[in-house]
Amino acid sequence: MKLPVIIQGGLGVAISNWTLAKAVSRLGQLGVVSGTGINRVLASRLADGDLGGHMRRALESLPLPEVVQNILGRYYIPGGKAPAAPYKSPPAYTVNPPITLDQLTALANYVEVFLAKENHDGLVGINLLEKVQMPNLASLYGAMLAGVDYVLMGAGIPTQVAGILDKLAHHEPVSYRLDVHGARPDDNVRIHFDPERIFPGIARLSGQLKRPKFLPIISSAPLAQALLRRSEGAIDGFVVEGPTAGGHNAPPRGALKLNDKGEPIYGEKDVVDLEKMKPFGLPFWFAGGYGNPQRLKDTLAAGATGVQAGTAFALCDESGMEASLKQSVLRQVLDEAVQVFTSPIASPTGFPFKVAQVPGTLSDPELYAARNRICDLGFLRVIFRKDDGSLNYRCPAEPVDDYMRKGGKLEDTVGRACLCNNLMATAGYGQRRKDGAMERSLVTSGDDLVMMGQFVPAGKTSYSAEDVLRYLLGLLGQTPAAQGA
Repeated sequence: MKLPVIIQGGLGVAISNWTLAKAVSRLGQLGVVSGTGINRVLASRLADGDLGGHMRRALESLPLPEVVQNILGRYYIPGGKAPAAPYKSPPAYTVNPPITLDQLTALANYVEVFLAKENHDGLVGINLLEKVQMPNLASLYGAMLAGVDYVLMGAGIPTQVAGILDKLAHHEPVSYRLDVHGARPDDNVRIHFDPERIFPGIARLSGQLKRPKFLPIISSAPLAQALLRRSEGAIDGFVVEGPTAGGHNAPPRGALKLNDKGEPIYGEKDVVDLEKMKPFGLPFWFAGGYGNPQRLKDTLAAGATGVQAGTAFALCDESGMEASLKQSVLRQVLDEAVQVFTSPIASPTGFPFKVAQVPGTLSDPELYAARNRICDLGFLRVIFRKDDGSLNYRCPAEPVDDYMRKGGKLEDTVGRACLCNNLMATAGYGQRRKDGAMERSLVTSGDDLVMMGQFVPAGKTSYSAEDVLRYLLGLLGQTPAAQGA
């Protein structure tokens, strides 16, 4: 398998959708779909009437007619739901999810990868988060049913994933050790996934699946070394992500200090030395501020395999950001008025999270304060052990009284954003509440958002994925080349 020079980053919820990944993949680089929250995304697309019929076409390619019809019966609305009607959301994951939830999650990931790979032979990857643990088994299996080429995972230390990929390729039952707050030393809380239980007969119908290459997203060479030592299967390379990247960042090493704007201060300890990645003998790509042709050229010359660029693609024509919001952010960029703030508190995960300051979004403190807190999607909920030994779920972005009643601390709720609902809205799937209010967007991007005007061709006010690749590859004397079927 030819290694890509450029990996298109996994962006938010459905920002790096199948349309974007397909555009990048067809041009010879690694297109990546986001698997985060994808079951709700599929349900929403079906509720909106499945414009173009893409979701149904992908679903009908599976040899599982009864399962597909059940999903369509639950979520598909011919002609689309009324604008004032809410989306029907799948239930939140628990340690023992219903079969229908695992089915929906696997099918949603299948659809996204299937459409990204349709009618060409380029490479397609999927991005998942270690912090969103409970849907990951179903997500991995669905993506593998569609022939995904790469799995990328960050926001944690994914020691279990490589071994799970090995087993899922043979349709074997798998389990995932879950993080539990307040766990006892002998606790071993797991979520289970048995392909034959979820999709009876699937092994016979599909045959052995391709085992995708696994690329953990890391922030340091010592973390790479620890993963190689502790991983339960083969690791095929690394994406080395610095603190200027969008979305979640690793916390600074050492004591947390904030600058005068309230952002975490990163220092020399947080800069990964490229030379320290070479002894591992595996391909590696650098990420975080590498959407620049000179940095790409320099990084290749220094021995890296290439770079991952996320923010560069976030505002392109093919990205899944809601159209009017995308236009508004790009207008700010072109007017040199855009700012990005690294918030130490916005994410319920506790990881620093980058927020673009965009009028009308939840980056506005007044709009944030006016929102009624609710936790109805639950992707970032954590599991905690109660005093009686039973398990429960909580999120510091949920209603404060609920969180404190579950043993959470008041200070942990301050400034927390409901990324689940906010990022859904950023992709155009904001929920309509009973009082008529609409969930608002929250835009995340890397620090180099201010540079996105470099991709806009002269005389235009927008740009494509091909414009990004053509610009980045220019100093290498390369041009994007379409891949044949």
